[in-house]
Amino acid sequence: MSERESMPYDVVIVGAGPAGLAAAIRLKQLANEAGRELGVCILEKGSEVGAHILSGAVIDPKALDELLPDWRDQGCPLAQVPVTDNQHWMLSKKGKWAVPHFITPSFMHNKGTYTGSLGSLCRWLAEQAEGLGVEIFPGFAAAEILYNDDGSVKGVATGDMGVARDGTRKPDYQPGLELHARYTFFGEGVRGHLSKQIQRQFGLNEGVEPQIYGLGVKELWDIDPELHEPGRVIHTQGWPLSETEGSNGGGFLYHQANGQVALGFVTWLNYSNPYLSPFQEMQRWKTHPAIAEILKGGKRVSYGARAISDGGLQAIPKLVFPGGALIGDSAGFLNVPRIKGTHGAMKSGMLAAEAAFSAVQAERSGDELTAYPEAFEASWLYKELSIVRNVVPLVKKFGDLVGSGLANVTMFLESWGVKMPFTLGHKPDHESLWRKDLVQPIDYPKPDGVLTFDRLSSVFLSNTNHEEDQPVHLTLKDPDIPVDYDLPMYDEPAQRYCPAGVYEIVGEEEGDPRFVINAQNCVHCKTCDIKDPTQNINWVVPEGGGGPNYPNM
Repeated sequence: MSERESMPYDVVIVGAGPAGLAAAIRLKQLANEAGRELGVCILEKGSEVGAHILSGAVIDPKALDELLPDWRDQGCPLAQVPVTDNQHWMLSKKGKWAVPHFITPSFMHNKGTYTGSLGSLCRWLAEQAEGLGVEIFPGFAAAEILYNDDGSVKGVATGDMGVARDGTRKPDYQPGLELHARYTFFGEGVRGHLSKQIQRQFGLNEGVEPQIYGLGVKELWDIDPELHEPGRVIHTQGWPLSETEGSNGGGFLYHQANGQVALGFVTWLNYSNPYLSPFQEMQRWKTHPAIAEILKGGKRVSYGARAISDGGLQAIPKLVFPGGALIGDSAGFLNVPRIKGTHGAMKSGMLAAEAAFSAVQAERSGDELTAYPEAFEASWLYKELSIVRNVVPLVKKFGDLVGSGLANVTMFLESWGVKMPFTLGHKPDHESLWRKDLVQPIDYPKPDGVLTFDRLSSVFLSNTNHEEDQPVHLTLKDPDIPVDYDLPMYDEPAQRYCPAGVYEIVGEEEGDPRFVINAQNCVHCKTCDIKDPTQNINWVVPEGGGGPNYPNM
């Protein structure tokens, strides 16, 4: 008999991101309208709601308008800064060219959008959810999927607390808690630990393209008030990734509230040079004269990183399985050319909630919520993602200039109702690396401590913390592969693709190389799980409450 206690709910949601919170709010709205009780809870692995939330962010309020029409008048922090100026720059090493608005479709112009902290928005949404009776449990990581005898999902169990690194129980040991539900939603974000298992268990990826990703590295800066223009939004393409064959991505810089700018750099994880470091590319990007000018005299106050689902419509897996659904970035609803996913994540949660509530009303449990994917395919979200479905493959195939031009043409035609007779595919990011002997190492400049920084001082600003004496949550399927294969083949790329300095090779000069995992530095970006060339690294949830503690990212 299990020593774990159990709690029953109608719907259990894993992850207090925009998708999970929107789903919970919509479920409670429907229950209140119908005059019935509905038990809804959210598990959040971060120490508080928003602790693990990171986005640019420029947010299209379309889904929020549908969910909470009066949000602008209810103290929502997102309402502080509407976007007033939208710029897209193509960068060379020293120069820039501003892309005229008239050569891009109108939906790329950020009209009616807002810029601010997604973490702050999630905290506000959590207040609305709790006001409706949703139970939210921060600091509890969903670590195990529970199944009924018929194979349907029964719910999840939280991880045990107080387990030592060697697997023994410490004096403060507490067993995990089982949460049983009619339906379980997985909204863990990109490359979720349980979402991966669900997709394998039920074959949800069969017949769709592999999901592909980018790594976003972000900083918050307090800047000179004379240089701050609230609502100004800048996106960049080209340099510095243009210097490295087989790489794509771009930067962003958003003037937000309180004299701050949010800036960051996204490197698509299909890059081929194993010496490329997404963190270093971000630092190098800041040295561009047009970016450095805005940051002059400013101070960096926060840092973080997370992976982004870039696969688009063709990579969205089957959304439902017996007993539950995938929502938000666990499925991948990001509109890449618009650089927006919050509205899509929220809409997916709302659609899943409506399907689940109808099922509960009909006294169903543990079956497939087929109404959810049907509603998605009939929604504005599906249409939006369909219009841009070929953009990423075209840019990856033909590069920034030619690829972006072709992508722009397809977006115009699709938005005018001329549907392209093709949908381009993807290759998994972990298959793209070239051998180290086929490329040139990249000489990154040393950080100056004023404009550019190292990884460890950056991780310090993320407030990352893990209980040191706990099982390592970055697990290796074969502990020999990093040294015996990845090192001679790729010079062990984990040393460079991790934006937190988690992975090191030590002892190489002495002829005794060893692979070291500094798990306490992990900011939960999942890049290692995605980019490792042999898929040897498996990211699993650590003890609840561990990881970064982002204040307003």
